[in-house]
Amino acid sequence: MRIRVRRTGGFAGIERSAEVDTSGRPDADEWHALAVAVLDGGGDEGRGVPDGFSYEITVDGETVHCGDPHLTGAQRTLITRVLKEGA
Repeated sequence: MRIRVRRTGGFAGIERSAEVDTSGRPDADEWHALAVAVLDGGGDEGRGVPDGFSYEITVDGETVHCGDPHLTGAQRTLITRVLKEGA
Protein backbone atom coordinates (compact mmCIF):
# COMPACT_ATOMS: atom_id res chain seq x y z
CA MET A 1 0.00 0.00 0.00
CA ARG A 2 1.28 3.46 -0.89
CA ILE A 3 0.22 6.34 1.33
CA ARG A 4 1.04 9.90 0.34
CA VAL A 5 0.38 13.08 2.33
CA ARG A 6 0.63 16.56 0.83
CA ARG A 7 0.38 19.52 3.20
CA THR A 8 -0.24 23.03 1.87
CA GLY A 9 -1.16 26.38 3.38
CA GLY A 10 -0.14 27.62 6.75
CA PHE A 11 1.15 31.07 7.53
CA ALA A 12 4.25 30.73 5.33
CA GLY A 13 2.51 28.76 2.57
CA ILE A 14 5.28 26.16 2.40
CA GLU A 15 4.27 22.85 0.84
CA ARG A 16 5.48 19.58 2.30
CA SER A 17 4.84 16.04 1.15
CA ALA A 18 5.95 12.53 1.97
CA GLU A 19 5.10 8.99 0.97
CA VAL A 20 5.26 5.62 2.71
CA ASP A 21 5.18 2.24 1.01
CA THR A 22 3.93 -0.27 3.57
CA SER A 23 4.88 -3.35 1.53
CA GLY A 24 7.17 -5.58 3.54
CA ARG A 25 6.97 -3.46 6.69
CA PRO A 26 6.44 -5.34 9.95
CA ASP A 27 3.80 -2.75 10.95
CA ALA A 28 1.92 -2.89 7.62
CA ASP A 29 -1.31 -4.01 9.34
CA GLU A 30 -1.29 -0.89 11.54
CA TRP A 31 -0.79 1.35 8.51
CA HIS A 32 -3.56 -0.46 6.62
CA ALA A 33 -6.06 -0.08 9.49
CA LEU A 34 -5.24 3.61 9.84
CA ALA A 35 -5.54 4.22 6.09
CA VAL A 36 -8.92 2.46 5.94
CA ALA A 37 -10.18 4.58 8.85
CA VAL A 38 -9.10 7.76 7.04
CA LEU A 39 -10.69 6.74 3.73
CA ASP A 40 -13.92 5.59 5.40
CA GLY A 41 -14.13 8.86 7.35
CA GLY A 42 -13.98 10.90 4.14
CA GLY A 43 -12.82 14.46 3.99
CA ASP A 44 -14.10 17.95 4.66
CA GLU A 45 -12.82 19.81 1.63
CA GLY A 46 -13.17 23.53 2.12
CA ARG A 47 -13.59 23.48 5.90
CA GLY A 48 -10.13 24.82 6.74
CA VAL A 49 -9.35 28.11 8.44
CA PRO A 50 -7.25 31.05 7.22
CA ASP A 51 -3.53 30.29 7.57
CA GLY A 52 -4.35 26.70 8.56
CA PHE A 53 -2.90 23.63 6.89
CA SER A 54 -4.80 21.74 4.21
CA TYR A 55 -4.02 18.10 3.53
CA GLU A 56 -4.38 15.76 0.60
CA ILE A 57 -4.14 12.11 1.68
CA THR A 58 -3.83 9.56 -1.12
CA VAL A 59 -3.98 5.82 -0.47
CA ASP A 60 -3.41 3.63 -3.52
CA GLY A 61 -4.96 6.23 -5.82
CA GLU A 62 -7.93 7.18 -3.61
CA THR A 63 -7.70 10.75 -2.29
CA VAL A 64 -9.26 12.52 0.69
CA HIS A 65 -8.96 16.26 1.37
CA CYS A 66 -9.08 17.66 4.89
CA GLY A 67 -7.87 20.65 6.88
CA ASP A 68 -6.94 21.92 10.30
CA PRO A 69 -8.54 22.23 12.77
CA HIS A 70 -11.18 19.74 11.62
CA LEU A 71 -9.03 16.61 11.40
CA THR A 72 -10.27 13.31 12.80
CA GLY A 73 -7.99 11.39 15.14
CA ALA A 74 -7.18 8.88 12.37
CA GLN A 75 -6.37 11.66 9.89
CA ARG A 76 -4.10 13.45 12.37
CA THR A 77 -2.27 10.23 13.30
CA LEU A 78 -1.77 9.16 9.69
CA ILE A 79 -0.60 12.61 8.59
CA THR A 80 1.89 12.81 11.47
CA ARG A 81 3.29 9.33 10.81
CA VAL A 82 3.65 9.78 7.07
CA LEU A 83 5.31 13.19 7.35
CA LYS A 84 7.65 11.83 10.04
CA GLU A 85 8.55 8.43 8.56
CA GLY A 86 7.99 8.99 4.83
CA ALA A 87 10.38 10.00 2.13
